[in-house]
Amino acid sequence: MAATEGTRKFIKFVSALAGAAGLILLMLFMIGTFTPNRVGPETDVPPAAEENPPEFTARAVVEKVREVERAVGTVRPRTESKIESQITARVLEVKVRPGDDVNEGDPLVVLDSSQPQARVAQARQGLQSATARKRQAQQAVASARAVLDEAEASFNRTKTYFEQEAATEQDLEKARSAYLQAKAGLERAEQGLREAESGVRQAAKVLEETEISLDYSVIRATESGEVARRQVEPGDLAWPGKTLVVLQTRGALRLEALVREGLIDRIEVGREMEVSLDVLDAPMQARVEEIVPSADPRTRTFIVKAALPEREGVYPGMFGRLLVPLGERTAVTVPGEAVIRVGQLEMVRLKNGDRWERVFVKTGRDLNGRVEILSGLHGGETVAVTGPAS
Repeated sequence: MAATEGTRKFIKFVSALAGAAGLILLMLFMIGTFTPNRVGPETDVPPAAEENPPEFTARAVVEKVREVERAVGTVRPRTESKIESQITARVLEVKVRPGDDVNEGDPLVVLDSSQPQARVAQARQGLQSATARKRQAQQAVASARAVLDEAEASFNRTKTYFEQEAATEQDLEKARSAYLQAKAGLERAEQGLREAESGVRQAAKVLEETEISLDYSVIRATESGEVARRQVEPGDLAWPGKTLVVLQTRGALRLEALVREGLIDRIEVGREMEVSLDVLDAPMQARVEEIVPSADPRTRTFIVKAALPEREGVYPGMFGRLLVPLGERTAVTVPGEAVIRVGQLEMVRLKNGDRWERVFVKTGRDLNGRVEILSGLHGGETVAVTGPAS
């Protein structure tokens, strides 16, 4: 019994000793004791020279660069016309589609003209009736004038006879009464003629208005341009105020940028400024045409409109930026071909004596083929490039 208890204690001691020895061996292996030529954490090893020196090199340059702020904006046409109907009618035909070029006066939309045509025919009949009444009134005036002339002559003869005592006073009064009645009849006839002439003018005006309404059944382009949107189809109902087609000026675009209020004093109407568009490789010059003289109270920005030169591939609705100059500052730049990017890391090959080393850097803006180096270089260093540096 006693021997068995001693055996168990011995086994436990040997097991504990073996575990401690194994732990020590593991620690020695982890620190590299059993690995030949392993470098420890405090070992000072010089950087190894690269076997292949670069074919092309360039210098990191300290230079003055322009500081700008990019005000985002949208490319829009200089003018945009919304073509609407002047009458209520059904759409029969739409002659244009988005992208079509049109000239002033070209037909765009054809409306149902049956009702305007009926009103024109009715107005023409009204004009004919008014003209007939005018002719009757003119004949009545002529007859009344003839009656007046005869009555006036009779009155004058009777007056002469009365003065010669060849006619009685009763004859004179009778002749005077006939004369006055004929005169009143002429006045009534002339009044009827004036009313008839007014009726003719009114009927002619109604005919003119109905003919204009008939012209409204064919909606034409108010100016030359390009069809931007088509918002109606055959069978739709058109009415005053409903947009049918949207026209935009052809080749006259501008960037409408939102500039914060702190920079608006740096911009003047007529000033040439740079504009960058994502579809273009390089910025282009634009002239400021308009500054809206009120800021948006929500964004505290002003709308600045800069006219763009004609450029292939630029269309309304594209995203752009207005480059507002802020001044100059000193920066270290290298050719863009000198920066090596591996995932999120950026580095350059730097010449250090007779060795070439890889140095981590942090880049900033692209400056017309060169890249701004925010950290890692101080200027004057020789760096490797993948091709001839410009």
